[in-house]
Amino acid sequence: MAIDVGGKRTGIAMGDSLTRMSMPIEVLHCARGPALLQAIEKAIHQHGPDELVMGLPLNMDGSEGPAVKQAREFAQQVQQRFGLPVHLQDERLSSFEADQRMAQTGRTHGEKRELRDALAAAAILEDFLRSRNG
Repeated sequence: MAIDVGGKRTGIAMGDSLTRMSMPIEVLHCARGPALLQAIEKAIHQHGPDELVMGLPLNMDGSEGPAVKQAREFAQQVQQRFGLPVHLQDERLSSFEADQRMAQTGRTHGEKRELRDALAAAAILEDFLRSRNG
């Protein structure tokens, strides 16, 4: 299961390591903190993943900014709370990829905004699965 944590919305996607494909599942509408951890817990119980993949917000040049520290700390909280392996995956361009996937769908701006975070999580998961399986 991939988790793309954002400021107000967090995208969730599920994937399969054999097919290396992923599917956007939902968008959680809560800020980082106890409410988000509860929402992630609900998603874990509902979907039963073996592992978690979380986006790592590297700068475009590959360097680490302040957001990376927050992401690592939150990933550690998630791993400790749920006891599942948590992998961090470069999330550069995941939102751009999500926008590209939606560009010609005919969805309204609001519909695209709602789906964008889950599609970004799916892109992060696909990148992780491709890098893991060669």
